[in-house]
Amino acid sequence: MKHIQIKSAATLALFLLLSSGCNKILEEKPRSIYEPGFFKTEKGVLGGITSQYAHLRFIYGQPYYYNSLETGTDEYTWAQSADANFKDMDYTGVGVVNAASSRSDVLWGAAFSNINTANGIIENASSVGISEALIAEARFFRAFDYFLLVQTFGGVPLDLGAGELKFNTTPSRKSVRNTVPEVYTKAIFPDLIKAIAELPATGRVTGGATKTLARLYLSKAYLTYAWWLQNPNNIPTYPETPRTDPDGHDAQWYFQAAYDIATEAIDNPGPFGLENTFYDVHVGGNDRNKEMLLYADHTQESEFYNGSPLTGFQSELGNGRNSAVWMVTWNYTVIRSAANAGGTGAAISSVQREAAQGLGRPYTRMAPPIGVFTNTFAEKTLDSRYDGTFSTVYRGNWPKGGTTNSVLYNANDLPVAPGDKILSFLEYDADAAGIVYPSGQSFPGKSSNNVGAGVLPGRADFVIAPSGISRIVFPGLWKLGVYRTGSVGLGEPNAPSTRPFKIAKFSELYFVAAEAAVKGAATKPGKSARELINVIRARAGKWKFSNKENAAYVADNSAAMVAATPATIDINYILAERSREFFGEGLRWFDLVRTQKWSELAGTYQICAATYGNHTPQTFTRTIQPYHYLRPIPQGQLDGMEMTAEEKAAYQNPNYQ
Repeated sequence: MKHIQIKSAATLALFLLLSSGCNKILEEKPRSIYEPGFFKTEKGVLGGITSQYAHLRFIYGQPYYYNSLETGTDEYTWAQSADANFKDMDYTGVGVVNAASSRSDVLWGAAFSNINTANGIIENASSVGISEALIAEARFFRAFDYFLLVQTFGGVPLDLGAGELKFNTTPSRKSVRNTVPEVYTKAIFPDLIKAIAELPATGRVTGGATKTLARLYLSKAYLTYAWWLQNPNNIPTYPETPRTDPDGHDAQWYFQAAYDIATEAIDNPGPFGLENTFYDVHVGGNDRNKEMLLYADHTQESEFYNGSPLTGFQSELGNGRNSAVWMVTWNYTVIRSAANAGGTGAAISSVQREAAQGLGRPYTRMAPPIGVFTNTFAEKTLDSRYDGTFSTVYRGNWPKGGTTNSVLYNANDLPVAPGDKILSFLEYDADAAGIVYPSGQSFPGKSSNNVGAGVLPGRADFVIAPSGISRIVFPGLWKLGVYRTGSVGLGEPNAPSTRPFKIAKFSELYFVAAEAAVKGAATKPGKSARELINVIRARAGKWKFSNKENAAYVADNSAAMVAATPATIDINYILAERSREFFGEGLRWFDLVRTQKWSELAGTYQICAATYGNHTPQTFTRTIQPYHYLRPIPQGQLDGMEMTAEEKAAYQNPNYQ
């Protein structure tokens, strides 16, 4: 585990900004280090700006950091193959989060290195003739990183060794943490306000920072800070400071500001907007769509520009690799179908590992609890988001792996052909009436199954009910699944994903404004909390494709979705809608911490055991203490500082010393 302390110039691989004709993409030339004098040149400043985008890969798609944002929430718990990196984050007594074990260390190192690079850009850009619009990109990313840090750790240093928000060129082993209000009012808010003023409406390059992106983050920052000032559940902060705003505003002022900025962005979207269907947002090949405001970019066209290998059997870790989705993919390759008509003979792997969006490389580190399927996604018929989020049907693909059988025999000894359903997760427990599960991996005398799935009369696919989801067999996360064009056979399922990792979407503006409205912000005509949420729900009712059936499916259930929205919505309803919209995208821990609903909504969960054939739900209770709302300062940071033991203890967040 590598820890990066606060140092002088960033030592990440940084990149040179070039223009590529009409494609307007970022071309990257790796450098092993930026020495400070390089920032006093135009090439150095432009390279530093490009590095702001490149650093996103070190955070988003990094599997351990992804786990820190999802495991321990109501969206994910640890799965059968989890090690301490995942169990520690669950708070159910199977591990402990401390300064050495917390995987939020990934953020600390990457963010502070990038912040110092941004400081160098902002200080030097004007003197070498760089425009204010380009400088505004660095301002956005400095605010972006500080916003992630302050939500995660509480108050963090604004002085990296040369003064507050100054470019540090001399190694420093001292550090002083600023308070939460100082981080917001000295760094995050001013940078984002300036970014909104100077950034273009349309990005300078594909995926580049824009006014709309900056408005989203300013509205999110206002919203989060308003909750912090209000502090409804008396959650402690650190460094200790009164919950008062240096500018004299109260929480209500910031809720209103969040609403105003978010709705301004909705009313002035530039080239952005909502995709027609939820499916369109997440289907592979359409990642850089009009809804995407920011992503950690990757490409299958070039290993150099992808930032990680394109082929071969790769580790989950490495500089810039996008392997997060592996963690939430169960080992579906264990499924077997029989060679003989009586369900006997050779046990053949009928669903083989493939570089396809519904499959991909299995790691089985994180599993969704049963409540995800019975509560969060209780409505699966009208609402397209369940089908557009999960892989719930696993189809035969054995010919792609070289198996020549034209037919195999599956549940109830019925024949299945390539492309047929081999295993299905049922949508409702009511669909499972009469289901029979084996006591172990397979039924006696049968070579098919092997994963403890059940059978229903007349069905050739093995089935599992929502209440039978376990730590070892569970629906995969289709929305983040791998995607490559031109794959032959099974493709390259063992290489990291070449899809961009989604960070910010236009749709979130509706949720920010709705949440602020629920918290008392005065609303505009047509933009009450319910009306804003219903824009998203109406879109969720529109179907163009069914992943379950692997076929086109056109339906418009918008009216029914809107009619089903409660007349008065509250924070819990907004949080449930956020989970339906953004499930598994790395937002959930921040949502629960911001609203102080973590213990209430994720304090208990149900899931079946980590053994094949176990379909008896168990209830688990998390011990979530108020101090857990802040992650510990990483041990690597503490080890790298020249401080006494007492000073280091005072630097650390309470109860983690």
